[in-house]
Amino acid sequence: QVQLVESGGGLVQPGGSLRLSCAASGSIFSVNAMAWYRQAPGKQRELVARITSSGSTNYADSVKGRFTISRDNAKNTVFLEMNNLKSEDTAVYHCNVWALIAPMTRSREYWGQGTQVTVSS
Repeated sequence: QVQLVESGGGLVQPGGSLRLSCAASGSIFSVNAMAWYRQAPGKQRELVARITSSGSTNYADSVKGRFTISRDNAKNTVFLEMNNLKSEDTAVYHCNVWALIAPMTRSREYWGQGTQVTVSS
């Protein structure tokens, strides 16, 4: 049993910043990749940023230079620092985690419920 708790979403003005966090809890043996996805109304869900267990990262072209993904392995938490936010960043942001949960022998994918980010003046 795994629970992903997201926080940090809200309303922010263009050019502002927000930091999202997602903490995984449960009988976790190991956590592999952690990522943030987003979905805006009328659009498909897209990958925003991903970080591997070793710290390697990749970002969507639209957020490079503005967003930073990081993780705290001791707390099984992933963060997304969002700077210079734009109206097109408005979306529901979902945490995504691949983890091995006892007593299972294969990793599987888990999703958070999502947190709303609205960029508007």
